[in-house]
Amino acid sequence: MAKQDRAVRTRQELICSAAEIFDRRGFMSASLADISTGAGVSTGALNFHFSSKKELGETVQAAAEEGLRYITTTCTEARPSPLQTLIDATHVLATQLGENVVLRAGLGLDNDAAWHDGAELWLKWRSWVRGMLTIAEYEGNLAAGVQPDDACSIVMATVMGIESLGRKDAALYSRRVVTRFWKMVLPSLASQESRAKLDAGGSEVVARWDEHTRAGDGVAGPLTVARCGTRVDER
Repeated sequence: MAKQDRAVRTRQELICSAAEIFDRRGFMSASLADISTGAGVSTGALNFHFSSKKELGETVQAAAEEGLRYITTTCTEARPSPLQTLIDATHVLATQLGENVVLRAGLGLDNDAAWHDGAELWLKWRSWVRGMLTIAEYEGNLAAGVQPDDACSIVMATVMGIESLGRKDAALYSRRVVTRFWKMVLPSLASQESRAKLDAGGSEVVARWDEHTRAGDGVAGPLTVARCGTRVDER
């Protein structure tokens, strides 16, 4: 059992190391030697777990996809209004982009010119965002004349901008930035009746997430891979 546990830990450390290097240097410049060194194992040990750098990239994206799904599912299961669900999910995603290198690297690979046949995580996120906005439209939560596709484009542009620019300024990965965005957007996006019930700063779902994250009790589930560190400040 101890040997099996050690193999699991080694695999997790390799995923973390690969994510950190993909995130800092991009897929093309990442080397298997540097990834194994970052994980504190030999290149032979890396080859035992992963046959290629491409397989490592696919594994990082698979972990990021699981994390993204966890965010949307957790926020949806709380059953607030669709717009509040969307607000909450953007808050969690923004802070996780700053805290979880696997999630950040997985999304980053989608926009990496050297990466092909990826998981298209941003398209999956866009599909979920549009779904929430479509439900909001059906329930009469959107302001008159607002189309889900148009609103989705604005949300996507903002979140992807936070992900990209946050690599240069980690302060963008914050609740404060997301709250300001929603305070500016909601008067044009939401109907007057629904707007009165929305919290641009996030509902109790986000507050509970923050509390559990600080406590380190594992509530983030698949968002943590062996407690991967984050190195935003090293970029």
